[in-house]
Amino acid sequence: MQDTVSTRQVVYNDGVVRAFSIATMVWSAVGMLVGVIVATQLSFWQANLGIEWTSFGRLRPLHTNAAIFAFVGNMMFAGVYHSTQRLLKTRLASDALSWTHFWLYQLIIVGAAVTLPLGLSQGKEYAELIWPIDLLVVVTWVVFAVNFFWTLARRNERNLYVAIWFYIATIVTIAVLYIVNNIQIPTSMTHSYSIFTGVQDALVQWWYGHNAVAFFLTTPILGIMYYYLPKAANRPVYSYRLSVVHFWSLVFLYIWAGPHHLLYTALPDWAQTVGMIFSIMLWAPSWGGMLNGLLTLRGAWHKFTTDPVIKFFIVAVTFYGMSTFEGPLLSIKSVSALGHYTDWIIGHVHSGVLGWNGFMAAGMLYWMVPRLWSTKLHSVKLAETHFWIGTFGILLYVVSMWVSGISQGLYLRALDVDGFLLYPDFIESLIASKFLYQMRLIGGLAYLVGFLLMIGNLWATIRQGRAVDGTVEVTGETKDSSNFFSLIKGAPVVYSVLLIGLSSIMFFVGLLGTAIIVAALIVVTISAILYAKRSEKEHAWHDLVEGHPMAFTVLVLVAILIGGMVEIIPTVMTSQQIPDQMAEVTALQNEDGTYRFMQEPYSPLEVEGRDIYVREGCYTCHSQMVRPFRHETLRYGEYSRMEEFIYDTPFQWGSKRTGPDLHRVGGRYPNQWHYMHMMNPRDISSGSIMPDYAFMKDKSIDFSKTAGKMSVLKTIGVPYSDEQIETAAADALSQGELIAKDLSEARIEIEPNS
Repeated sequence: MQDTVSTRQVVYNDGVVRAFSIATMVWSAVGMLVGVIVATQLSFWQANLGIEWTSFGRLRPLHTNAAIFAFVGNMMFAGVYHSTQRLLKTRLASDALSWTHFWLYQLIIVGAAVTLPLGLSQGKEYAELIWPIDLLVVVTWVVFAVNFFWTLARRNERNLYVAIWFYIATIVTIAVLYIVNNIQIPTSMTHSYSIFTGVQDALVQWWYGHNAVAFFLTTPILGIMYYYLPKAANRPVYSYRLSVVHFWSLVFLYIWAGPHHLLYTALPDWAQTVGMIFSIMLWAPSWGGMLNGLLTLRGAWHKFTTDPVIKFFIVAVTFYGMSTFEGPLLSIKSVSALGHYTDWIIGHVHSGVLGWNGFMAAGMLYWMVPRLWSTKLHSVKLAETHFWIGTFGILLYVVSMWVSGISQGLYLRALDVDGFLLYPDFIESLIASKFLYQMRLIGGLAYLVGFLLMIGNLWATIRQGRAVDGTVEVTGETKDSSNFFSLIKGAPVVYSVLLIGLSSIMFFVGLLGTAIIVAALIVVTISAILYAKRSEKEHAWHDLVEGHPMAFTVLVLVAILIGGMVEIIPTVMTSQQIPDQMAEVTALQNEDGTYRFMQEPYSPLEVEGRDIYVREGCYTCHSQMVRPFRHETLRYGEYSRMEEFIYDTPFQWGSKRTGPDLHRVGGRYPNQWHYMHMMNPRDISSGSIMPDYAFMKDKSIDFSKTAGKMSVLKTIGVPYSDEQIETAAADALSQGELIAKDLSEARIEIEPNS
């Protein structure tokens, strides 16, 4: 086909890039400030102020959402929109969609900032937003996706640069993850229940949660690295071949690794093993990407002493390498046994967010803002100061959490010579960590100060410049000339189909875990050999697929769906069979005929109590999962089993123990103990840093909504009868009266619905 040759000027839409850049600066300060506040609350419990909407359990989800989705999200959109236009040599497809995306996203952030302190939460990490905001997120993501892929269709470059690959993977995968994890049934405008329960919910949540880290905090930032680091260094990417291997290995392997968050829990052992093995396999592609970034700087290391942008990028990529080493390390079962539920996990997460994401954001903004406003950076010295203060803050934060986490793990598992707990009281490990919590606070405060310096520096830069939109001269319009159907015969398609077939066969015959790993390794090995031995005169297959965004996107979708399907489908099917299997089990029956581990449906009052537990964010400090270790069964009771959670939605297994596990606490203490514990935890456990919940005494529960909640729970499988639902309000009040009567005998007067 003969293309028409013409020259025209393309003016980029940098206005929306400037808007996202300013939003990044604003929300970085907000997210980190809330982080400092919650760190203060962990060091000094009085900082909770005794007010419900300022308690740690409500502010901690606000901090994580602000840091991840407000700060990194806006940074990501600024970098994607800025770099995509220049890589494709075309203006964003629609100004209207671009600005709709910007304002809807800010509305989502404001919605989160309002609802989370009010206790309106789904109670699942990184997925706390209530269902109306979830719908708004989906609409916003669709707007972003349409705008992005429409821009790809209008591009003036034939092939897609590596950064675009990572952007495509982000858009496709986040859509799949977010929609599946947030399938829920509303009970009101602010409350809902997930359709997944117990083990199902745990696996789906951490399939989402881990891959939200992978495809929101990693892949788009890698795309930004592949564009801005070479620009700042004025050097080409070190290795195109390594970029190809890095991208496809990362996209395929990452999606399998979610179960490593659930090692030694009630999750089926095969799923835990698969998650651990794939997590370890992630070492190779992750470090391949790190080395590709650092080696791109060959010949530009002299800029490290003079250019703060290079400083930020080097440290950011180094932290990416460190985090992606530590993650697989923590996925090894023996290491997880020590580190899980401790501050080590907190240190690991923050080394990624503060070091990798935060410093990549700072480097990108320091490079991009002067160009967007056609001026020079206001103060290089101030940027240098930011770099050193921020680096100090990260190191102090991470090291203090490493030490705290490992010491916690050792405290809690320590046994004496007779095999009994050396430190039976959980509070002893917490008291030992208080100094390290204060060091963490200083580190977080230093990091915040560094970003405040950056904001002031960039604002001064903006004021001294003027907004300009980038332009480029393009000649003609490149059209794809390769045959789309030739791609179907390409090696990656054949290998993908082969792998799907192997996975399907193993699923139906019940052979999972090791067999799938071996199959995957065989396929990857064959792919590498054939790719390495291809004729140099042959047109590279990847060159062809880079020229077809639709084919590229389909391959990404296939790569990310394989792991999710193989892990989730068997787990969902197994969990659904539990009630039938338990009905046939007699060995676990108690003397009264009830089952020892079979979960009973929650009573009406327990349904409301569990929603309060979720509302107050108790899962941020407590777990409900006793692992099969002697030190845990001695401290908490019998280890937790899959069938004990079949009616739990959302699951509340927790990720961090700032307080003891609560799975076996029911019925252990009298009502008076629980009342005093909520009024002032220090009266029960000296040294506790738990907020007091005295404000709950004067709050009442609206039992008129209980029947509606139970009706929805019945829809997702909880065996409530119609009569139980009809009498829910009366039954809940009756249960409350029994508790109130018991407390009155101890001269504690409360209302039965409070």
